[in-house]
Amino acid sequence: MQHQYIERDSGRIVTEQLIGDRMVRLLYHGVRENNTRLFKLLTSSWSSHILGLVNYDRPILSKRTFLAECGIDLAECLDPPEQLDTARKVFERKIRYKECRPMPADPAAVVSPADARVVIGSFKESSLIFLKEKFFSFEELLGQSRANWHAAFSCGDFAVFRLTPDKYHYNHTPVTGLVVDFYAIDGEYHSCNPAAVVSIVTPYSKNKRVVTVIDTDVPGGTGVGLVAMIEVVALMIGDIAQAYSREGYDAPCPVEVGLLLEKGQPKSLYRPGSSTDILIFQEGRIRFADDISANMRRPRVSSRFSHGFGRPLVETDIKVRSLIARANHL
Repeated sequence: MQHQYIERDSGRIVTEQLIGDRMVRLLYHGVRENNTRLFKLLTSSWSSHILGLVNYDRPILSKRTFLAECGIDLAECLDPPEQLDTARKVFERKIRYKECRPMPADPAAVVSPADARVVIGSFKESSLIFLKEKFFSFEELLGQSRANWHAAFSCGDFAVFRLTPDKYHYNHTPVTGLVVDFYAIDGEYHSCNPAAVVSIVTPYSKNKRVVTVIDTDVPGGTGVGLVAMIEVVALMIGDIAQAYSREGYDAPCPVEVGLLLEKGQPKSLYRPGSSTDILIFQEGRIRFADDISANMRRPRVSSRFSHGFGRPLVETDIKVRSLIARANHL
């Protein structure tokens, strides 16, 4: 079946051309059910690395066709067009984000960490957007050894940002605040294709991922309490390069406890492929943007998430550094 989303800027319903969809459906509905050993091999780090080399490191034969099919706007890129001669270089491109991805001036705004398609949810059963354990196991996602964060984010809200392979692959900081924890969790390399997500039910908490917990209740912070930013590795993503920069992409530094992150700045880079960001907020500290909430339940949109989870779940296509939520002032 087709998968559709809402384009935020225009409000249009768009049918997504899912890259490698036939292969993903074969892997998750054929191989997984009939050959467990082969399935684990194909979703391993080794296989993901090989797929990445084959798909992204060969020279582009027809650059103009490739860029047009991916919808790449060369005018927003910092690198000269002649240097973007492989798919990897295109997907790891740098852009003039201050001009092309403007950020709201409101200090209480929470912004998107990526060019992505987003759905939102809540851990409270009384919420209209209650989605507990639909996209991930909450405790598993944060790590079983981090019980203190399980308690801190209990009954909070979350947003899932799905990056498709054609997207700009830098993540930007969604809030201003102090890093109070930073850790990696080992895992597999499942696809973020909606068919894979629905078939496994909780793939995001099974994948390799990096967790950054940010305290925004500090001087100059966004004031939304603790925020967990989780960067999830997926099929053909070999690594997440942490490269926080205070100005442009200059002098990137590693993310570590005690670092003050400024909202909207580049934080990390996904190696090319499909991948996912997840933001988790504390209970009552934010209110999601009205249009994203309304789009989730928009009728006559054919979403695989809606069909797979038995309720309306429609993604909104948004840009990095654009508004996704505001602080609920206590």
